[in-house]
Amino acid sequence: MTHDVGPGQTATYHSLLDALARVRQEADHYRTSVEMARHISWSADASGAIRTVSARWTEITGLDVSEALDSGWLEALHPDDVEQTLRAWHLALETATSVDVDYRLRTPGGDCWFRSCASPQLDPDGAVLAWFGTLENIDDRKRAENALLASEERFRLAAEAAGIGIWDYDALLGRGIWSDVFRTMLGLASNAPAEPATALALVVPEDRPILQQLIDSIKGGDIHPRFELTVRIRRANDGALRWMQTSGWRVEAANGRIERVLVTVRDVTEQLTAEQRVRWAAEHDPLTGLINRATFNRSLEEAIARADRSGSATLTLALFDVDHLKETNDTIGHDAGDVLLCTVAARLAQALGDDVVVARLGGDEFAAILEPSTKELAADRLQAALRSLREPVVADAITLDCQATVGSSSFPQDGRNARDLLKTADLALYAGKTNARGELSRFRPEMRASMQRRTSMLSVARMVARDDRVMPFYQPKVRLSDGALSGFEALLRWRHDTLGIQGPDTIVAAFDDLTTAVPLGERMLERVCEDLARWRDEGFALMRVALNLSPAEFRRDDLFDRIMGQLHRHALSTELLELEVTETVFLGRGAESVGDTLAAFHRAGVTVALDDFGTGYASLKHLREYPVDVIKIDRSFVADLLTEPGDAAIVDAILGLADQLSITVVAEGVETAEQAAYLLTRGCSHAQGYLFGKPMPANEAGILLAAYA
Repeated sequence: MTHDVGPGQTATYHSLLDALARVRQEADHYRTSVEMARHISWSADASGAIRTVSARWTEITGLDVSEALDSGWLEALHPDDVEQTLRAWHLALETATSVDVDYRLRTPGGDCWFRSCASPQLDPDGAVLAWFGTLENIDDRKRAENALLASEERFRLAAEAAGIGIWDYDALLGRGIWSDVFRTMLGLASNAPAEPATALALVVPEDRPILQQLIDSIKGGDIHPRFELTVRIRRANDGALRWMQTSGWRVEAANGRIERVLVTVRDVTEQLTAEQRVRWAAEHDPLTGLINRATFNRSLEEAIARADRSGSATLTLALFDVDHLKETNDTIGHDAGDVLLCTVAARLAQALGDDVVVARLGGDEFAAILEPSTKELAADRLQAALRSLREPVVADAITLDCQATVGSSSFPQDGRNARDLLKTADLALYAGKTNARGELSRFRPEMRASMQRRTSMLSVARMVARDDRVMPFYQPKVRLSDGALSGFEALLRWRHDTLGIQGPDTIVAAFDDLTTAVPLGERMLERVCEDLARWRDEGFALMRVALNLSPAEFRRDDLFDRIMGQLHRHALSTELLELEVTETVFLGRGAESVGDTLAAFHRAGVTVALDDFGTGYASLKHLREYPVDVIKIDRSFVADLLTEPGDAAIVDAILGLADQLSITVVAEGVETAEQAAYLLTRGCSHAQGYLFGKPMPANEAGILLAAYA
């Protein structure tokens, strides 16, 4: 028996087939997405028995998926992690709450750390229907954490070996830890409580207020980032009077809250007699034992007077700058930095000889006065000192790089008084740090010309700011997925009366000078806000504009108030502003306050971007400690992206890291469609470069915005 099928029924039939095909296609796409995901997806029934596991389980463990079902997955766990994992899983089953636990899986390549997270699916009555979870590879993070703990322990052991006591105060728990060496210094038993009151009881009454004030500051959370003090104690076991010199610093979280306070203690009784202690403290650097800046300046004036009287004597002034001390402090720890400084001091004194005055001027700066018979002999001694410094510093199993750059000047050719000699030696050091790190640079007259060019740039920059010649140019940023405009970066340009529009390279020295960078930044911010307000009034759809901040601007306490004031004055939302900073802001003077300032902007709704990402010394550290919303891949990696595997690998790593941290990525310097296509396939969401548009004046940028009105 047959039935005729009319046209309408045929159409309905084909529509059903099309819908079924779409459903199957979506299901296939979902399954493919799950299998391609970097994590392992899994599900369990209400009792906790595993029912499904994605194929990546087999790739990671080498075990078939079927072997992981029910409780078979436990066979892949490291034996030491089974008990705590089951405890966490059973608690989740009993309480119907999410579980989050770290454990090691045994893989063909060795043990690998994973983070397991799961949440229950509940029915309307709150009963568990099933569990859905993921396994995320966190092996790199775990190994980094373990390496950091091991590094801290090694430096503690190094301090113990050097006879330095340690007082480690956990501000979050309100609990202190004393090293064995510190207890021995105090004459205390190993079971004596590590409490401030225990230490205070041993301090002589006259010095007790000094230590009490420090303890109150620590507990109150207003302790200075670095502090030093010297107090006298009566040792507990024998009552002997001892002088204790302490140096300490605070460790902060990204929100500015103090996490720890670390204090090192040295018994300096043998260095200080009752008659010498006040004078010694006034004339010497407490960390290295070298004379300080004030004492050195007096010694330099006396040496110049001697050379001037003799008429034939030579005198060489040398200024040393320890390379990468800030990086050592930030990446390994201040205790490592202190070990490095003490090593530099000892090596300089030994290499230069007893007849040379050596001083620590402060921070990473050292100086020496040499009075040999010829300038050549002085240069030979300085070269020998540099060779001595280049030997690595080994503390337990940790090796620290040690190197310094030195600039020198000679009396009377380069200066006839202490001020001029210091100035010319500093010019030589500045040139060395720019062009010859780790080497000796002797002053040459042409160095003055270089400094004069810098001075000229500063003069021009002050004129630019004073006469309101700043004009922003805007480079488009686009969304790679569809090429749509997503915002601009505002780049500084200025008007010259005869040469026309000039770039920032003509006044580049100004951005490191506090008195010049701030007014330039103010003019730039004013112009950008005025352009945004005008575009708004003309009915354009406003988009976020990125503005670069120089390191010098962070040295002004009013940076936050100044920028927020401009936005308020023009009635602009904070969401329209993105502040771009490079990692140099974390290295210079005032770097300790950068985190607080960026956190304030972040809380106010201003986007924070880390520019030139990947070119600094500790980008990963900055992503952890500072509120970063956007990272910009430096153009140097994008330029050879398609021809240099190393650059491509760096770009891929940055994109993967940003994805894990939920940070937006903008690629700079995109000039070809091939580069853009590569970045898009790797998950880069935004880009800027000549492919999408060169920097343009405000009126041309307005034309682009008009298309989105």
